[in-house]
This record gives sequence, C-alpha cells and structure tokens, in this order.
Amino acid sequence: MTMETLQTKTPPHLPAQAGGLTGKQKQKIKLLLMISPFLVVTFVFYYLPLLGWSFAFMDYIPGVPIFEQQFVGLKYFRIIFSGGNDFLLVMKNTLSLSFLGLATAPIPVIFAIMLSEVRHSKLSKTIQTLTSIPNFISWILVYAIAFALFSSQEGMINKILLDWHVIDKPLEPLISSTYAWYFQILIGLWKGTGWGAIIYIAAIAGIDQEQYEAAEIDGAGRFRKIWHVTIPGILPTFFVLLLLAISNILSNGFEQYYVFQNAMNSNKLEVFDTYIYRMGIANAEYAFSTAMGIFKSVISIILLLSANSLSKAVRKESII
Repeated sequence: MTMETLQTKTPPHLPAQAGGLTGKQKQKIKLLLMISPFLVVTFVFYYLPLLGWSFAFMDYIPGVPIFEQQFVGLKYFRIIFSGGNDFLLVMKNTLSLSFLGLATAPIPVIFAIMLSEVRHSKLSKTIQTLTSIPNFISWILVYAIAFALFSSQEGMINKILLDWHVIDKPLEPLISSTYAWYFQILIGLWKGTGWGAIIYIAAIAGIDQEQYEAAEIDGAGRFRKIWHVTIPGILPTFFVLLLLAISNILSNGFEQYYVFQNAMNSNKLEVFDTYIYRMGIANAEYAFSTAMGIFKSVISIILLLSANSLSKAVRKESII
C-alpha cells in the first residue's frame, strides 16, 4: 500500500488534521473576533476611565503629574461621612426620588396591557407612537413646555384655572419645594411611559397564542386572560427591568433635575449626579466629587448583587 493511499483513507477526525484547528475551534475563534471590537470599546470607555478613581485618594491639583500629587488616603471618604456637607440631604433626595420611581414602575406595564387590548390596530399604533414621542424630547424642551403650562405668571394652566375661578392664586409647581418630588415623577412618567411600555408590548406579543385560546375554551373572559396569561407572561421582563432599576437607585439621572433645579427647590432636587457635577466642575473639588462617584458606584454594585441574589433565592431566576 502506497503512502498516497494511506493519506486518502485517513478519516478527517483523526490526527491527519493534527496541527490544524477543528471546526468547533474555528467557530470559537470567529466568535471571539466578532466580539473583540466591543471588548476594546468596553475597555477603553468603561474600564480605562476607572484610573481616574485614583484622584479620590490624593489632593488632586490640575496640571501636576499624577505621581507628584499628594496622597491623602481616605481623607475625602471621611469628609463624606462626617456630616459636615450635603451628603445626607443628597442621599435623602436621591433615595426618595428613586423609591417614588420604583413605586410607579408598574404604570408602563398597565399601559402596555391596556394598549394590547385595543382591537383597532391603527388606533393602537397611533397611541403608541404619540406616547413614545416625549421620550425623544430633550429635557430642555420639556422644561420649556412645563414653563409654558405652569409658570405662575404666564402659564396656560394657571390662566385657565384663574379665569374659571378654580383657584385663587397661581399654582407654582416649578418653584415649589413641597411638591417638587411629585411633580418630577409626573414629568418623568409623561416622558417615559410610552417608551417604557414598548418592551412590555414586545413581551406580550411573544406570549404563545395557544394559551389565550386554551383560556377561552375554559371560559375565561378578557380580564381573566389578562390576569392568568398576560401578566404571568410579562412578569420575567418586569423583574429583569426592576433589578436593573434597583441597581441604579443612586443614579436617578442628571439632566432632568439639573434643568428643573432653582434656588427655591434645590433642597429637594439636589441628587447625587447633580451634586457630583456641582462639586467637581463648578467648585473644582475634583477629589471629593470622585470619592462621591466611587461611593455611588460601589453602592450600586452591592444593590444589584443583593437584588439579584434575592431574585435567585425567591424566583429561582437571576440576571447574573
């Protein structure tokens, strides 16, 4: 038997391919190459900036090389917890607004269920489009709209209510510190409910229609089908978004509260993000603001892991 015959009869899976790559290995390399650009972007824009956390441990002076900065250890973390700053006020405002936001989390779910029950498809799509548009409006324009409606002097709502003698003096939600939290939650709901409902509408569309047919055969009406089929079908999506919202409980946004903040309501709308901006950029307290940022990130990670563990223990499902 010649050498050529031996090579021809060698099975492809035997060491004849030794030194080369199997199909599975080639597939893995292709997948790795496909995600490599995203890994690079993640490293450059999300992990490389973490080197800036070193500013929290030194009396940072702009322009001085980092190795010549004075190392002060946990000085700025001790200042945060010393109570001699606005930390407690900022924490109170941030947690209050976040918990109010979590309390209103079911509203996009309810809106999505109601929208899915609209039988006229064109009407349903029109409502969905109209309610999603506010999500694309910048917070600057949102403030302009709110000012046009609720300004104490020229606001349209105030003029109408005063002309109709419904109220004796103008409403002042833009400058009131008493109703600042609730007004911001309402503004946030107006802006985000339609957009937030889209993912739940997609989840409802993914529910097996045979479940609805089986419920109809069992005599279930529209409400019972919602209760026994629709809600259980979208609960996993709701809990995933709830876990992510809990992890962001200290990151409830910057633009909204920065735009609506003024001298009259700043004691209610000063949250972590606006405070870090004010201390870091406006007051040039780079080290202190970096320490605040680190604190916020660490607490967010702890909250995410805790909520994830709780979900895993109770629901046997988790996102990590």
